[in-house]
This record gives sequence, C-alpha cells and structure tokens, in this order.
Amino acid sequence: MSDKPKSALRPGGLGRGLAALLGDESREAAFDAPSQDQLLRVPVGLIVPNPQQPRTAFDAGALEELSESIRLHGILAPLLVRREGAGFVLLAGERRLRAAKLAGLADVPVFVRAAGTDALGQLELALIENLQREDLDPVEAALGYQKLIQDYRYNQEQVAQRVGKDRATVANTLRLLRLPEDGARALRAGVISAGHARALLPLEDPAQFSLALATVAAKDLSVRATEELVRSMRRPPTKGPTPDRTLVRLGESLTRTLGTRVAVAPKKDGSGKIVIEYHDASELDRLVGLFGPRG
Repeated sequence: MSDKPKSALRPGGLGRGLAALLGDESREAAFDAPSQDQLLRVPVGLIVPNPQQPRTAFDAGALEELSESIRLHGILAPLLVRREGAGFVLLAGERRLRAAKLAGLADVPVFVRAAGTDALGQLELALIENLQREDLDPVEAALGYQKLIQDYRYNQEQVAQRVGKDRATVANTLRLLRLPEDGARALRAGVISAGHARALLPLEDPAQFSLALATVAAKDLSVRATEELVRSMRRPPTKGPTPDRTLVRLGESLTRTLGTRVAVAPKKDGSGKIVIEYHDASELDRLVGLFGPRG
C-alpha cells in the first residue's frame, strides 16, 4: 500500500472505461515511478509549470472566461503531468491550470505520464498541445521550433514530423525570427499576419521596413498588395538617358575655351540649351566680352 495521503493523490472519477484503458489506477499504484500513464486528481499546489512551455502570453480576459466555465462545469480534459519528487511538472494544460487556480479549485484531474519524459519530451508535448489548439502566436511557434533545432539537434524535417506539420510550414515559420523588433511586435499583436510578415522580410533596411509596416497597417493592405509594395520599394531608381558622348565632349571643350563650366543639355525633340556658369559680375563681364561688344 502506498503511504501517501489519500487526500493528496486520489484516482479521478472519470469512468471505469477510461480507467481500464489506462490500466490499474488504484491507490496501490507505484506513484513515484509509474510504468504506465495514470489518471488521478491532485492538489493544484503540487503542480509546477512546464519550464519548456513555448507559450509566453496568456490573455487575461480569456482566462477569466475559462475560469468561470470551470467553476460551473469543472475541468473536462485532464492536465498532462509527470512525477518529480513530491510533486508534479506540468507537461500540457497550463491555461487550464491557471484558470483552475482563478476558479479556486483545490485539485484538478491529471494524467501522470509514465517515467521517462525528459526536457525534450516536455518541450515537444507543450509545443504539440499548443499548436493543436492554435494557442501559440507565430513568433512563439518559431521560437519553439528553434529550440528543438538548437538545443536538441533536430533538423527541420524532424521538427515537422514531431509537431505534425509539413517541412515548408516549419521553414516559413522559422523565417519569422528574422523580423525586426517592430515587425515581431506587430505580428504578435495581430496587427499583421504571418503572410504579411514574410512579405516584408526582403526589406533589410530598418527605415524601409518600418515605413512599409506602417503603410500596411494604416491601409490594411492584403498580403499580395504588401508584396507589390515591397517590390516597388526594392526596385532600383529609374536612370536618366545615357549621355551623348559627343555633346559631353563639346561641353568639356567649351569649358576649356571659356574658362568656366559649360554644360550642353539636349532635349528629346532635338533641341536643347547650353548652360554657362559664372560666379560674380566681373566674370560675367569677361564672358560677355568673349562673345563680342555689347550692343
């Protein structure tokens, strides 16, 4: 028999059919190192948050709504935890745990995961749960993928397989980590979508990026219109017509002859003008004298 207080750890009354699927979940089970998943009710104070939780933002209003629902109906889906010492580490269900605390629940239903769920497993489970519920914003999802790649040596294909996404989705999400700070803030706040963010990424100049971001937000541009805006901003400025080398040489020759800068400016219709610079009245008199006596 376990010597743990029955009030602290007691099997959940969620139906014998589910209990049969999970195996023997009687009070005699080995709680310290379960060999299979167990269904229990445990005090909320014994559960600590998942240190690998990729989600960082929890909407206060949505949490209050969920807590009110929990007050009326209880928690319908058990939290997923693993045993650690005298308590439990949350693997999935932090939003429900927070709402349960707001609702004043003393204990909550949990699945105790069998021994062997390490830090990598914690991160995977938290990522998968949040992605399935669409609880992560695109930046949080990208940071979670990056952690799997950098800390656990996954490649993009392996990440895609583990979280149930295709590789292109994972790659496109990871690209969002290249966003400047103002772009990431706008994406997380819902001002722009992930499609808008990817369309803005080619603008590497911070000033250009900020200008385009402001334009997209102010005009509520579509993703396609954003792509066109970015193309127009990246397009090199239109160059003027190639100078006629004969006229350039003529200008240079007149400059040497007159001793001041002379430019020959042709027009498209074949006409044009000759511009002669002078710097003061005496130079003007000199130039006029070169062209003959004043009439």
